[in-house]
Formats: sequence, C-alpha cells, structure tokens
Amino acid sequence: MITATEPVVAPKTYLNAEYGAKSWLLTKDHKRIALLYLVSVTLFFFLGGIMAVLIRIELATPAGDLVQSNTYNKLFTMHGILMIFFFLIPSIPAVLGNFLVPLMIGAKDLAFPRINLLSWYIYVIGGFFTLYVLFTGGVDTGWTFYTPFSTTYSNTYVTATAIGIFIVGFSSILTGLNFIVTIHRMRAPGMTWFRLPLFIWAHYATSVIQILGTPVIAVTILLLALERGFHIGFFDPAQGGDPVLFQHLFWFYSHPAVYIMILPAMGVTSEIITTFSRKAPFGYSFIAMSSVAIAVFGFLVWGHHLFVSSQSVYAGMVFSVLSYLVAIPSAIKVFNWTATMYKGSISLNTPMLYAIGFIGLFTIGGLTGLFLAALGMDVHLTDTYFVVAHFHYIMVGGAIMGYLGGLHFWWPKITGKMYPENWARVSAIVIFLGFNLTFFPQFILGYLGMPRRYHVYPPEFQVYNVLSSAGATVLGAGYLLPFIYFFWSLKYGKPAGPNPWNAAGLEWQTQSPPLPENFVITPVVTEEAHTFSHREGVEVG
Repeated sequence: MITATEPVVAPKTYLNAEYGAKSWLLTKDHKRIALLYLVSVTLFFFLGGIMAVLIRIELATPAGDLVQSNTYNKLFTMHGILMIFFFLIPSIPAVLGNFLVPLMIGAKDLAFPRINLLSWYIYVIGGFFTLYVLFTGGVDTGWTFYTPFSTTYSNTYVTATAIGIFIVGFSSILTGLNFIVTIHRMRAPGMTWFRLPLFIWAHYATSVIQILGTPVIAVTILLLALERGFHIGFFDPAQGGDPVLFQHLFWFYSHPAVYIMILPAMGVTSEIITTFSRKAPFGYSFIAMSSVAIAVFGFLVWGHHLFVSSQSVYAGMVFSVLSYLVAIPSAIKVFNWTATMYKGSISLNTPMLYAIGFIGLFTIGGLTGLFLAALGMDVHLTDTYFVVAHFHYIMVGGAIMGYLGGLHFWWPKITGKMYPENWARVSAIVIFLGFNLTFFPQFILGYLGMPRRYHVYPPEFQVYNVLSSAGATVLGAGYLLPFIYFFWSLKYGKPAGPNPWNAAGLEWQTQSPPLPENFVITPVVTEEAHTFSHREGVEVG
C-alpha cells in the first residue's frame, strides 16, 4: 500500500503560493519550472508547425510556385531544427518529467532546484539565438548540418544557429543530471528500484543518453563553427579534414537522440495503459529493462545512417545487424502493453486513445525502420520520402502522441481542472486520422523514388502530395483543439479532485494542484508499482 498523510484538499498550491512574474522567473519549484517549459516548447511547436504548413502548401503542386529553392531549403531546415532541438527533445522530459519525477518518487523537489531553473534559462537563451536566425534570414543546410553544405557552400546564418544548438545542449545535460541524482538519492522510504513507476525507468534511461550523448553533438557543432569561422580543417578535405567524420559524430548523438524523444513517450504510454486497463503491467521488469536496453543499443547503431556514405560493406553489415537488434526491446514493450490490455477492464478515455494511437503509429514507424536497416533496401530508399515518413511516424506519431497523451492524463493533476472529455476524444481521433493521411502517402512516394528536400517534382507524384497536404490540414486542426480546450478548462473546467482516474502512484495521493512542497510528510511505499488489486470495481472518472 502507498500512504501519504497530507490533507486531500488545502487552500495553498504551487500555482497560488506566490504571485507576480518575479516569483515565477526566480522560482525553484520543479512544478513551476515545468510550466515555464510548457509555455516555451509550445511556442516552438507552433513556429515549427507554421513552417510545416508552408512546406505542405508548396508541395501540393509540382511546379514549386510558392517559394524559391533557397527559401524552401530554409523552411525545411528551420522546421527540423525547431521541432527536434527545441520541441521534441525537451517536451516530455522538461515538461512532464520536471513536474512528475519528484512527485512519483515521493520527493519534495529535484536534487538541484537552482540548476533546474538554470536549465530553463539556458534553453531560452539558445532559443533566442535560433529565433534570431529565423527572423534575420534563416539557414539552408538541412537540420543535419551536413558538410560541405554547412562549412563551404551555405552563406546563411550557420554559425549563429550552431551557437543556439550548442547552448541548448547544456539544458539537456543539466536536466538529465538532475533526474539521475534525484532518482538515485531522493526516493521515498520503501521505493526500491523495482517499485519505481515505469515512467521513472523511461526517464532514467533517457537521462543517461542525455548525459553521454549531448556532449558529442555539442563538440561537433563547436568544431563546425570553428571550421566555418577560422578555417580549421576538421571536415574540409582541402584543409585535411573529412566530411564523413561529421556524419559519424552527428549520428553518434542523433540516433540516441531519437530515443531521448521516444523513451519518455513509452514511459507515458506504460502509465496510461496500466491505469485504463485496471491491471498491473504485464512483465514489469521486462518493460523496465527494455528501456535500459534501448539506451545501450541506441549508441551502437549510428552507422546505418551511413550505408551510402563511403562506409565499408563489412561495417554496414555490423550496423545492420545491430539495428535489427535494437528493435527487440521496443517489440517487448509493444507486446507487454498489448498483454496488459488483454482481458483488462479498458476505459477509452482520451489518454487511452492517445496511448493506443501511439502503439499503432510507433509500430508502423518501427517496422518501416527495418526496411532502412537492410543494406540493399536502404540504397534504394535513402534520401527519399520513405525516410521522411518513417521518421515522422516515430517522432510525430510516437513522441507527440505520447506527449499529448501525458498532458491529457496529468492535466487534472497539474491544474486541478478537468477538460471537456468529448472534445478531447474528437481531437485524439482527428490527430490520428490526419497523421496517417499526411504521412502514409509519403511511404509510397519514397518507394516510387521521389527524393526528399525537393520542392519541384514530376507531375505523376502530385496525387500523393495532395493527399499528404490535405492530411496536414486535418492534423493541424487536431493539434489546435487541445490548445483551445486546455485554456478553456483553466476557467470553466470541473474540479478534478486528487485522483480523477483512480490511478495508482504517489502523484495521485496528493491534492490537485499539488502543494508547493508536494508532501507535508514524506510518504511510505509498501506495495509494488502499478498495483490495482485494491482498486478493483472502481470506475475510471
């Protein structure tokens, strides 16, 4: 059993404990910092989304009438940079992780509250550098900054963008460090490692990747800026450098970074499925250890991005085998989630719809990744829209579905208010349908040979691009709906109470919104994680 002795309802919450902008900008409360991140990542999401809209409008016709080639290059480059580095990577860890990690383990805050606030300021500073680039001319190298585009040919704001990404990397490192120390040192009495919620296991594995991988991309971007500014030969063959070296360094971080985006979403999905199936997770230890296995294997598969980049066939075979192996722990999660739902008392509330949608889209993304892990198929599919579709099924279909599922699941805890359930269900269904209409045609386009990053294409590809652009319209409408009704709920939503879902876990044993100090008295954990036996027969709210 889990016990916590603070009162269920108290007048003081982290939202109204202090007033004024200064109290927010100087706060050390992990919950307030999470909301600061929420506002920031939402801004970058909509900026990146606007660029996606322009891209899809341009691709609706084969002639490329809306923008010139250089402008189109800048659009997809800045879309990728904003979405990946400033939304997808920080979204779940910085927002939901910041809010929930201390609550879930029975702590009163993260281990280093001042460093936590510093990480947000670093994120904002890096964002300002990048937005400066956006509004003063843009960058046109692609979000991967491949050399020699980024070192020799591009005459846009590569260095300024590199500085912004270099800075924001420190935010990721500090967040990962804070989570690891907090999970190791601040667990409530009785909270052993194998009583940790699966959300915590996912964030622990993610934090390891952040600490080990982010310095690599930071140094790589720094070397790029040094070569561009001071003509030091790291990647330029004319100066003794190697352009393929950049790809090795970039993908040594950036493939594990895929799991920085997707592992937290897997943790969210685990929590939602157990709650709305009214069952303990099938194979808890396997799900937990698969998170660790994904983090380890993630550092061993970067070479499958270089099958056509002068890599030896032998090295390609090794990376191909490793790429197939990394699919195993992901498959374990999908199998165990499905087994958890089997014969469960399933409630199709909005968070559960997002979780089921996550499983479907992530599975498609993972299976199509096996095509790209095969050397022969990859030669045909590299740099086509097949890769774009695969990537977005993982990142957009996976990470964003997990993020939205988590927001809907914990929104009552964050705000103390319920959102309109019917509108939320409509939004989840619209997003799922709009996403598939947007990106599934791109698998066909890629198989037929349409290259990515081109805005002029043969007319025979237009029908699939029109379908994709129409789907993007539906998807955009689906993303706008939560933004509207979440704001509506702040004023008009029904009071949530401490545990509207009748869920297991320490975060549900305190009031909504939580106290500034989370718990008056440190709770004691005496049962396994995700135990629902004492909640049988209780309906989900």
